[in-house]
This record gives sequence, C-alpha cells and structure tokens, in this order.
Amino acid sequence: MTPSTLRNIGIVAHVDAGKTTVTERILYYTGQSHRVGEVHDGNTTTDFTTEERNRGITIFSAAVSVQWREHQLNIIDTPGHIDFNIEVNRSLRVLDGAVVVFDGVAGVEPQSETNWHLADRYGVPRLCFVNKLDRVGADFLRVVEAIEARLDAHPLVLQLPIGEEDGFEGVIDLVEMKAYLWSNNDIEHTFACAEIPPALRDTAETYQQTLLDTVVEQDDDVMMQYLEGETPSVETIRRCIKQGTLASDFVPVLCGSAFKNKGIEPLLDAVVHYLPSPEEINLTDKVHDNLALTSDVNEPFAALAFKVVNDRFGSLTFLRVYRGKLNNGDMVLNAGTGKKERVGRMYEIQANQRQERKQVQAGDIVAFAGLKYCSTGDTLCAPNAPVVLERIEVPEPVIDIAIEARSSADQDQLISVLQSFVQEDPSLRLKYDKDSGQTILSGMGELQLEVNMHRLQTDYELTVNVGRPRVAYKETIAQSTELTYTHIKQTGGPGQFAKITLRFEPLPRGTGVEFESVIVSGHVPKEFIPSVESGILKAAQNGVLAGHPCVDFKATLLDGEYHEQDSSPHAFEWAAISAYREACTACQPMLLEPTMAVEVVLPSDFIGDCIGDFNRRRGVISNQDMQGNRSVIQAQVPLSEMFGYVTDLRGMTSGRGSFSMVFDRYVEVPERIMARMLGHV
Repeated sequence: MTPSTLRNIGIVAHVDAGKTTVTERILYYTGQSHRVGEVHDGNTTTDFTTEERNRGITIFSAAVSVQWREHQLNIIDTPGHIDFNIEVNRSLRVLDGAVVVFDGVAGVEPQSETNWHLADRYGVPRLCFVNKLDRVGADFLRVVEAIEARLDAHPLVLQLPIGEEDGFEGVIDLVEMKAYLWSNNDIEHTFACAEIPPALRDTAETYQQTLLDTVVEQDDDVMMQYLEGETPSVETIRRCIKQGTLASDFVPVLCGSAFKNKGIEPLLDAVVHYLPSPEEINLTDKVHDNLALTSDVNEPFAALAFKVVNDRFGSLTFLRVYRGKLNNGDMVLNAGTGKKERVGRMYEIQANQRQERKQVQAGDIVAFAGLKYCSTGDTLCAPNAPVVLERIEVPEPVIDIAIEARSSADQDQLISVLQSFVQEDPSLRLKYDKDSGQTILSGMGELQLEVNMHRLQTDYELTVNVGRPRVAYKETIAQSTELTYTHIKQTGGPGQFAKITLRFEPLPRGTGVEFESVIVSGHVPKEFIPSVESGILKAAQNGVLAGHPCVDFKATLLDGEYHEQDSSPHAFEWAAISAYREACTACQPMLLEPTMAVEVVLPSDFIGDCIGDFNRRRGVISNQDMQGNRSVIQAQVPLSEMFGYVTDLRGMTSGRGSFSMVFDRYVEVPERIMARMLGHV
C-alpha cells in the first residue's frame, strides 16, 4: 500500500449524532466486518470496553482499517461527549481528514462546534455527513444553513435527499446527476442507480448550478471553459472539489441515514475523492524554523505519539508515522527528552485486536509495545535526523475530586494507577494537597472522573473513597504594581542575598503567566534570571486568596542587585516567590470560575421554567431558537451552578428535555459570591 492510496480520517460529532453507527456500517460495507454491531445492543466493534457498552457512548477513540476499492482507509472513531474531548483533540492532530457527522434533527450542536474549531486549529480538511434523515423532524437544508451560520463555514451541497422522515429512500448525486435509491432498510440491500425523480429535477439542477459556479473558481482554465458554455466533466468537477476542500474554501456536504443503511457507500467514495492522502498534507519541523518535511518513505523516520494506553499487560503507544520506514528492532530517538530506545513489537490496531507488523512506513497509524520514555505529543525519529513535530494542545481541567484508598495497604497502588491514568489522558491532572493531605484528581467533567473511578474498581480491584466533585477555580490580579524585594538570610555559614524589582500587570483571559526580563546593565547576572522566572511560576501555582493557581498576569524583571558570595539561584528563586506573594496581595486579587456553554432542547411549554431556572443559576441567555417543533435555549452558566442539573431538568420538563454543555471560558466571580466563598460574610 502506497501513501497515495491511503486515507487517514476521523469520524467526529456531538454525542448521539451517530458516529459509531456510521463506523459500523463502514466496517460492514467494506467487508471488514461480517456482522453489524448496534450501539443499543452493546456489540459494536469500536465501542469495545465494558464502560462504553454499558453506557452506550464512545469514551475512548478506537482505530480500524478497511479497504474500499483500491484504497486503504485508516479510521478513528472518536467520542462525542465533551468530557472526553482530549480523544478528539489528539486524533485530529494526527489525521489527514475528517467526516463530521450531524444529526438531521438537532443539526449543529455544542460539541459539533468544539470539534469543528479543533479541526480548524489543526488545519484538517473535512466532509459533512447529515445523518438520521429518516427521523421525524429531520431537515437537511436547515442543517446546511446551520453549518454556515454557526460554524462560519461555506457548505457545498453534493447530495440532496429523496423523501423525508420515514419516507427517506435515497439521495441525488449532484456531481453525476444521478439518483441512488435503497428500496428497504435491510443491511444486505445495496443501492441502485436511477434517474432523478421528475418532481426533484428542477431543484437538483438549481443546486448543481450552484455547485458548478463554486467549484470552477478553483481552476482558471476550467472557469474560462465554463463561462464559454462548456460543462466540466465529472473528473474535473471532483478534482476542483478536492482542491477547494483541501484549501478549506468550502466543505462538501452529503446526507443519509446510517441506522437505516442508506448513504454509506457514496460517503466512502467521497472520502476517497475529496480527502487528502498523506502525500498531500503539509508537515513542518517546529524546531528548525518550521522546515517543510515530506511524507517520503525513503527519508529518515519520523512519527508522533498521540495516545498511550496502560493495562495489566503493559503499555501501548499509538503513533502516526509521517516520514520514512521503521523495522522491528530499530533504534528511535525521542526528540523531546533526548532519550533513545529500541522498538520491540509493532502492531496494526483493529479496535481491540492487534496484528503484528515487521515494518511500518509513512502514512501508517500503528502502536508500539513497551516504550519506556514516550508520552502523548512526543516525536520519535531516526537518531541521525532529529525533528520535532507540533505537539498536541491539552485543555485545562475544570473539576476536581479528592481520592483516598480505603486500605492504607492500597495507597501506593492507587497512586501508581492514577499516574498511569494521567499518562493515558493528558486532560487529567494529579496533585497532592499539602494543606488537606488529600490526593486530588482533576478533569474535564463529572462523567470523565466517574468513568475513571469505575475503572479503579473493575480493572484494578481498588476500593476508594471519593469526595464530591468541586470546581477548579483560578485566581488572577486586577491591578498593576511595582515592588522591590530583598531576600537576606544569615544563619551561619554561607549567606543568601538577592534583590529584585518586579512589575506585575494583568493580562487578558486565557493568556496564562508570562515572564520577561528587561535588565540590560548586568545588575542581575544572566544565570540568575531563570531562577526568578522559576520562582514566579512555582509561586503562581498557589494564589494568595484561596490557594488556587494564579493566571493571566505578566511579571517583568526591571532591576536588581546581587552579592558576589551570598547570591545564588536558590536565593533569587526565593526572592521571586516572596515578591509574588507580596505583589499579588496588593494587586486586587480575584477569583475566576469556569463557565459552560449550555444548550437545552425542550418542548416550548417549558421555556419560561427553563429560563427562570438559568437566572437562578447566574446564567446568561445568549440565544433562543426552534429546532423542528422543539425549542432550543443557549446560555452561559457557571459550572458551580450546574451540578445535578440533569435531575432538575427532568423534573422541570417531565423528562422531555435534554441538554449538553461544553467549557466556555473563565470569568470573574462576582464580589458577593467571592466574599461568601472566602468566608467574609
């Protein structure tokens, strides 16, 4: 298999849009699977863990490989729940293309937006597949409009549905101007080509005209011929569609119903026609001035580790090979740590099955067993040709729980297992709270933490006590200040001396912590300046108000003094720590809390109750719309007010309402709430 005939794609969507069902149909129609798994039956190929099958959702991204015509498709089925968004994040980082699945009734949902923006960040070309068009209330064109309005995208309609809701029976292909019909819902029944129904002919011609007007802009010669009255060939249209898709000038939109076995074969053809091969992606070395790299199998080896899985049988590291070849037993260099190790067994992964490989090459998505020094985001490369590929961006956790083993004999094992969880999932954080003596696990949501606690019991037979979830607050400053701090210590023996002048100033939300030195006169030797920065960063891990991490400020080293004998890196670090504490106390410190973008879908009769409830939760309504015959309310609500919301919503709507939420941003806690939290009232 050559890189030109490979397609590395992901299936991404909001939870319950039908990603896993689409993947199951792909496995069946490509001949990879001889039975069709169903999410509701708990027997799907890619949702193979006990947690996933019991809950009926995808939790861990799963890789499968299939053959379609002369092409190999490496597919990663990703989770749709926001708590497991790290799986989508790292999958999109290593994939060349994506199929974004939308519910034909719900349209563009919150996690759809999050995934879309992740694909934008990594420059991943994508196709849209509007699924579930057999459902009551499905509206293909409304979803297309929502893609344009909510995702700021330019949808290019390649298909139109034939029939609607339970009368949905096929699609019109606007490229070939043919109808594809499925006469029933039987999995064994393949589609048949037919003439476009007369009642839809005018509509199809209108949409094809729009399609042609858009795609010919990709090629000046084709446009000139088109303006002279010549209709482009099917091959030319497909070439122009692919060119525009790869340039993100537009995004092709297809439709179907995976559960009713309609639309999958044309979707596979579209993946082959319009999404890129490994040879068509841009790759750069992030260390050597963004040097362009090729996907040549004859160049030195380079791969990115995007996932680590630990179990009782050892570790498995998933990698995307970007360049070159590697044989069993070869040596690789971890470009981040500088450590070398020999590669043992290499596998091609088929969900929970492994097939051993003797050689891997550019374009492959594989797993290496037993790597000791490799973490998510590390670059593995040939020792004689080091490169560093773009790392995976990891979101900050927003919720904490305290964990302790019920038996002191299990405490060491508990810490070891939690550390392996953090190695697997970089969106988890583990820390020890010295004040309370508790072990704290932080994550992206209640469900993520709940799943990991359940794994402790089922996979490792550990029984633990778990505290109630609590919000991961942060701290910041609202004012600027300058101060000079002198650190002196004389206790016999060598003394300590460091004097520094620092300016602290607030930064915009989401900036983090910045440090700059503007010293040019040598009042602080260069070798001590990193110690000042280190002290600031260490001190910022514990704010002055309630011990939460302090963010969104800049510390600038303006001046200082040192002593030839008594100054040391340690002295300057302590000076910076003390200066931080003194400055932040004077800079009007404040608490920040995570707010969530919440979307509620419910019958119109309950709108007033829902809005009133949001007002009581300090929520701000941002939009109100209709989705078929149901109302949609969008709001920003503090995470601290959303615990237990699912139960309250069921009570308000007699069980007829549903909601989803994703992290939005950190905002200032109102003064009255902050005073209550700090015990001032």
